[in-house]
Amino acid sequence: MMQKILVLGDEAIAQGAIDGGMSGIYAYPGTPSTEITEYVQKNDYAKQKNIHSDWSANEKTAMEQAIGMSYAGKRAMVCMKHVGLNVAADAFMNSAITGANGGLVFTIADDPHMHSSQNEQDSRFYAKFGMIPVLEPSNQQEAYEMAYEAFEISEKYKVPVLMRITTRLAHSRSGVQRSEIKEQNKMSFPEDPEQFILLPAIARRQYKKLLAVQPKIEVASEKSKFNEYFDSKNKKIGVIACGLSYNYLTENFTENKNPFPIVKICQYPIPRNYVEKIMTECDKVIVLEEGYPIVEEELRGFMVNEKVKGRLSGDLPRDGELNPNIVAKAIGYETTYGTDSPEVLKGRPPQMCNGCGHIDMYIALNEVIAESEDGKVFADIGCYTLGALPPYSAINTVVDMGASITMAKGAADAGLKTAVAIIGDSTFTHSGMTGLLDAVVENSPITIIISDNSTTGMTGGQKSQAEGKILDICKGMGVEPEHLRTVVPLKKNHDEMVKIMREEFAYKGLSVIVPSRECIQTAAKKVKMKKYGE
Repeated sequence: MMQKILVLGDEAIAQGAIDGGMSGIYAYPGTPSTEITEYVQKNDYAKQKNIHSDWSANEKTAMEQAIGMSYAGKRAMVCMKHVGLNVAADAFMNSAITGANGGLVFTIADDPHMHSSQNEQDSRFYAKFGMIPVLEPSNQQEAYEMAYEAFEISEKYKVPVLMRITTRLAHSRSGVQRSEIKEQNKMSFPEDPEQFILLPAIARRQYKKLLAVQPKIEVASEKSKFNEYFDSKNKKIGVIACGLSYNYLTENFTENKNPFPIVKICQYPIPRNYVEKIMTECDKVIVLEEGYPIVEEELRGFMVNEKVKGRLSGDLPRDGELNPNIVAKAIGYETTYGTDSPEVLKGRPPQMCNGCGHIDMYIALNEVIAESEDGKVFADIGCYTLGALPPYSAINTVVDMGASITMAKGAADAGLKTAVAIIGDSTFTHSGMTGLLDAVVENSPITIIISDNSTTGMTGGQKSQAEGKILDICKGMGVEPEHLRTVVPLKKNHDEMVKIMREEFAYKGLSVIVPSRECIQTAAKKVKMKKYGE
């Protein structure tokens, strides 16, 4: 049997994640979550097994790096306080759509009573919003066990898992019994090569998968060992106790015997079987929960839901837009509107403009990436995202604004030898600079291609904040000048682009390539304005 240790709740989570086969933990410090990462940083076994534990520039970059490691098949945890989840919300919500490959766990530390925070927001709302499972420990032993098992849950259902703790649990100490240490995952990539590319057509498909797995997640909660029903003959009152509030409740029982029915909820969605039982049998039900009245609000309409019809009942589709036919069917009317569109109106995928510099960049990139054994390309949000489509089929992921650099870094941390990030000039200054800083600090072995068309092209050609500044920004952030390369992406410069990419992909540190050519649309507009004197 493994040793028993005396630890803080935060430290129990860290040890559980280490023992559960974690390969990397990503975080930005914030009370009451900070000690989780600090424990891993000081842990001898974690150092021996090369578990990544360096701090990130912010919560968003931390989450994206963890998603990158999950993409590469390894188990990753990201830690932050509750308000940090606001910073990472874009990556968080989209990670529910991409799903997980290696186990992916978000440990969020809420701060009821605002001991060191600006608000009391409840992270369970985010999990409900994202439709992913939640684990909420009632004590340090459960904190350890949940961190240990959360990776398995994530990999079983192919979704991220949110682990929610609160300040008292994070910073109180108790004895914890450890389990056998699991080996880290080997590197592997998703069976579906498009899983992490959130172009609208793919994102819609992924969303349907997320919806389809919800019944299985609900059944898992009903069968979870972390949720329990304690019966009693006295039915005048029943108590539903969530997470740490269960501990507060049991401290009132001097003889360690519950005087009334109790439902202990530590895994969400709420276990419907237990809740319906206690609500049916008891005259009154009290809900104990740290933070917002999430469970209480859900239960107020729990027993009358059979009368309510809509998207949850299946009378309306759970995803997509409504239309007159859908509404007619729901209210029992005949459908009268045509559904078949003429061939001329059939949807067609967008494409890059003829003569676009991104095209020449992708042609060169495809030639060089084909020479690598495990090369993967992590892209971002912009015109160049269309490189996911034929005839280029050049990129492997698109998750959210700024995630290209951080996901490439996370995958490199997982062991990927050729990790390439593609980001546009405007997106780079929008949310890529902090990811670059993380990569500079660790001299990560990735190549970042900042495909510069001197505009915000995807939204109509607005001025880019990066115009004329990219090289200075990169130098100022610490990119080595000899590995900061520029090129004009034209067909006549193809061999030069291939040579530069080949050299920088081979470099075992951070390099940045800037293919720079003005967007042909904005260039044409300037010519037109000059011609007509505008």
